[in-house]
Amino acid sequence: MNFTIEATDAGSSARCGVLHTPHGEVHTPIFMPVGTLGTVKGVFHRDLEREAGAEIILGNTYHLYLRPGTNILEAAGGLHQFSAWHKPILTDSGGFQVFSLAANRKLKEEGCLFQSHIDGSRHLFTPENVVDTQRSIGADIMMALDECPSGTADFEYAQKSLDLTQRWLARCFERFKTTAPKYGYEQALFPIVQGCVYPELRKTAAEYAMSFCPQGYAIGGLAVGEPAEQMYQMIEVVNAVLPASKPRYLMGVGTPENLLEAIARGVDMFDCVMPTRNARNGMLFTNQGIINIRNKKWERDFSPIDSDGITFVDSQYSKAYLRHLFVCNEMLAAQIASLHNLGFYLWLVRTARRQIIAGTFAQWKTQMTAQVKQRL
Repeated sequence: MNFTIEATDAGSSARCGVLHTPHGEVHTPIFMPVGTLGTVKGVFHRDLEREAGAEIILGNTYHLYLRPGTNILEAAGGLHQFSAWHKPILTDSGGFQVFSLAANRKLKEEGCLFQSHIDGSRHLFTPENVVDTQRSIGADIMMALDECPSGTADFEYAQKSLDLTQRWLARCFERFKTTAPKYGYEQALFPIVQGCVYPELRKTAAEYAMSFCPQGYAIGGLAVGEPAEQMYQMIEVVNAVLPASKPRYLMGVGTPENLLEAIARGVDMFDCVMPTRNARNGMLFTNQGIINIRNKKWERDFSPIDSDGITFVDSQYSKAYLRHLFVCNEMLAAQIASLHNLGFYLWLVRTARRQIIAGTFAQWKTQMTAQVKQRL
């Protein structure tokens, strides 16, 4: 895997490039739809690729480990073959899912002991077996096991957490170096830079991650309770340390506004469940602002969801029709809304890319940021 930077923005730290992977090129900045269990909920791969324009999706190591399990994935020839998605895949480490199971997990030096949310069975994630699991999944890009502290954690806890994450990181890379891919193509391993909201910890984490000379970097532990301005500050701190020649992946972020602000600070890759999760509840993201399609005000609005000519799904679907589907609890409502939101997110990063190349990103970003956060 290698990364080529094609253009940079004179008025910010934004840049665009191409990430070359065994399953194809990824043009950055890029948003990765979340395919938790090997599927982006309610969206055909066909539509994800052709309609939304997805170039890479994310799979969740925690969920895939539990179901269908590594034995099934290996028998199928890896997640690409199992799911019939033949473009790049990135897998997370499972660290955030374990973080969200705080009441049912125990951290120790060996790894993280947790209870399955499915049947209560007990499992242990270690730096070594998380690498092994991602080898079995066959992701193009894998993540090192980390502990994700709350955004409101105090300095003492954040320091202990980072120390543990760094010890785990060394073990992850040792396992990575002593194992081989299972399906005939190379895989990359990204370290996850933690450190909560403390600049000195973030800087230490970034410097330590660099010592492994990885092919890219993830920034984790943000958008977990801290104010947005602190998140942006931490991105600036980390990206000032990380090498400009490698891709930077901001994990689990976020709103359209968050994406634009992070791109301006030098982030290349994003994932978040927000576009699909919110879609299933009737929230639509558009280039003019946010729509709650269940509101009665859309009952007689027969215009397309995006009214200025930018359409992310079949233009025959009007706001009134989509509202009708939601009110009637038709499953097509969630499908249309999910595809629309994913199409919008991918349109947003593609347009940011074009603006960076054209040298007009800073001005466009200011205008677009004001638009996308409005409630319509």
